Amino acid sequence: MTDNEELELNQLRFTLAIDRIREIPEEKIVQEPFADFFRKEALFLLRLQELKTRIEGGWMETAGMEELQEVNHSLYEDILPGQYETSYGNPAYAHAVLGEEYGSLFSFLYAELAGCITYVYEKRDWDFLVSLELFLEFYSAFQEEILPEAAHLKDILVSYINDYCPQFMEYRVRELVDPTLSFAADIIEGTDLSDLRYLYRFGEYITENELRTAAFLNSLPEEEIKAMASTYTEGYRIGFEVTGKDLSKKKTVNIRFCLGFERMVKAAIRQFRVMGLEPVIYRCASHSLNKRGNLRIGFYGAIPNQQFDYDHKNDAAIYLDEKLVTRKLRAQQEAFESYKQQANTHAGPACIDVFGEIPFVPVSKKEALQLSKEQQKLQVRYDSEAGQITNRYIIGEERSFTIIAYPIPEIGENFEEIFRETVRINTLDYKKYQKLQQILIDALDQGEKVRILGMNGNETDLTIQLHSLANPEKQTNFENCVADVNIPVGEVFTSPVLTGTNGLLHVKGVYLESFHYDDLKIRVRDGMTADYSCANFASEEENRRYIEENILFHHDSLPMGEFAIGTNTTAYHMAKDFAIADKLPILIAEKMGPHFAFGDTCYSWAEDTAVYNPDGKEIIARDNECSLKRKEDVSLAYFGCHTDITIPYDELGSITVICKDGREVPIIEKGRFVLAGTEELNEPLDE
Repeated sequence: MTDNEELELNQLRFTLAIDRIREIPEEKIVQEPFADFFRKEALFLLRLQELKTRIEGGWMETAGMEELQEVNHSLYEDILPGQYETSYGNPAYAHAVLGEEYGSLFSFLYAELAGCITYVYEKRDWDFLVSLELFLEFYSAFQEEILPEAAHLKDILVSYINDYCPQFMEYRVRELVDPTLSFAADIIEGTDLSDLRYLYRFGEYITENELRTAAFLNSLPEEEIKAMASTYTEGYRIGFEVTGKDLSKKKTVNIRFCLGFERMVKAAIRQFRVMGLEPVIYRCASHSLNKRGNLRIGFYGAIPNQQFDYDHKNDAAIYLDEKLVTRKLRAQQEAFESYKQQANTHAGPACIDVFGEIPFVPVSKKEALQLSKEQQKLQVRYDSEAGQITNRYIIGEERSFTIIAYPIPEIGENFEEIFRETVRINTLDYKKYQKLQQILIDALDQGEKVRILGMNGNETDLTIQLHSLANPEKQTNFENCVADVNIPVGEVFTSPVLTGTNGLLHVKGVYLESFHYDDLKIRVRDGMTADYSCANFASEEENRRYIEENILFHHDSLPMGEFAIGTNTTAYHMAKDFAIADKLPILIAEKMGPHFAFGDTCYSWAEDTAVYNPDGKEIIARDNECSLKRKEDVSLAYFGCHTDITIPYDELGSITVICKDGREVPIIEKGRFVLAGTEELNEPLDE
């Protein structure tokens, strides 16, 4: 079949599907309560078809702000907090109305069809078509007097995922590396960013956060915008330089951001082009098959309802089995093979993160889908093998990244002041920190262990085992991290030796990847997580599952991949001054005290690449006992996660270097730097 013949066939299928869906709202074939679901979803899909026609006719160019806002709100209103309790997207409501057997299946279908919004805006007609046909196949199953078996409905969903897995994976891989998929870049470069109507072209949910952020950036002089972008793009370039990677071999960079920052992104695109890099900007995944739990990787707008995302993070439980994992990995391999040239010249992600949202504390619902133990193991296996495939084509030792963060208006009435203070923190004098951090490293390199104790109710008592330095004149354990890939400046870090790393890590409250944890405790034995608890939920079982899903990511245990000491006391002062410590992203929070990451080391997939500090010493602590397994079986070496947990200065009793000869070198006592030569770091703490 030629491309034209396939296009004509798809257009015919599309017309037939839409014509059939138009009949559903008036039909009396399906019995209640299921008919209510089909009526509502049919009307939603018909509204999208009408919107598709309007967009193709140029409506976006002429519509007024009020009309754009009204349409945008109507697309997402059913899952907004005020209406979510009676939405079929809410698995608890779907169970209550449709029954336990059917509720999860219909709620899954609802979430999958919600992705059609983005297909309409991006003109991804095939994705819209197969979604319409999935809906109709479900509807057809209910047109007999006897209700279909739930197993039959599940088979429909499983077949949909398996049948279209190659296409879903192929497009997602292409999005990662192909700059000709330029939907977002075209909006950023081809529209008037001073006219805030442009935000509605993306098809994402838009709130005051995005509008006010864009308006604020529009108020800044061009030189300031360029400087913000330069901090970000130069950090990216320097990341290649300091690790000895050849940026000239690369042709694309993946820009990830939240809507509202388009003016800065536009400046960054121009700066990246000077480096020879074209932008690759893709949306966070819409198809269930490509989602990673509730994480949003790519560009996105406001999150209509974080509880909706949380309720559907394990939707793969419907279809995840051995056959699907094998099929998905094969499809990924074939997709990368099709785009291997673009993948080989891809440089890696450059991320603009945001903070300031009201901390989200999810409700754990028994009706939400959960992965079985066997499925959890399959998910871990898939993540490991998918990471290996990606690394073969986008070679880990040749790529880099950078990440920077800014506040959004939801942070409070001091938004603009906090924003400007964040810009200042992002551009602190790295040479000063480099010098102060070198003093810390010189002291740390004297030791074989480091002990960390909490205070003020913090029960932390951890001993970190360090690598042995064969040649201290030329080797070091800790990287002197200044503002390149990891902005802002302010930490020294290492990969601990696992054997001998023991104790309890405790934080009274912490915000990790959009989730808040109360009284989080992780027991470490020989560098591996041995036990864990928190106080978010009433039952121990719910608390453990919360940690297993969102920190351990279904692994039985994770190694401590990083130990670091944050030195950015200026950021800590900002957090205290504006009372926003619970709203800061880990990117900034990790610089505000010692932190410990569970999962892969900071050097994962690039352990054999030599890394040097500014003083010329090689950082030899790039491996641990887990990552070394790559030499025999790479599937045992990596975990596909790296979660940082920080102890704030006001909960930090002491950090002490323990030397082989029994000497103890104090670094921090009662939340203050006491090592000679580092006292300057206390000034922001004492203000």
